[in-house]
Amino acid sequence: MAPQKGHQSSQSLSTSSALQGLWKTYSEDTPSKLKTIDAFLVFIMLSGIIQFLYCILVTNFPFNAFLAGFSSTIGQFVLTASLRSQVNPLNRDTFKAVSPERAFADFALGSIVLHFFVYNFLG
Repeated sequence: MAPQKGHQSSQSLSTSSALQGLWKTYSEDTPSKLKTIDAFLVFIMLSGIIQFLYCILVTNFPFNAFLAGFSSTIGQFVLTASLRSQVNPLNRDTFKAVSPERAFADFALGSIVLHFFVYNFLG
């Protein structure tokens, strides 16, 4: 039996109101530092998706170049997500020994090491 149209429209209405509420809460309660980090995470994610689609749809001829670029994207995403969790004020109890400056220094050093290995992998 097919679902009723009234049920679908109320479900989509509740989904859209939930998303609007989520966006409103995010906009009001999230500090600007975390919003900047979130924007960078979205950029990295989109970059990885584009690289993966290019490899599937167009070519993967220099396969080591694809592996290096995609690995760099994944590694940078993990490092940035770690930075976000360490500088989030709500996680202060979890990361008592790590100051925001220390977290950024760890992020920067990890990024340098990551890209050093990526560069060497390219040959």
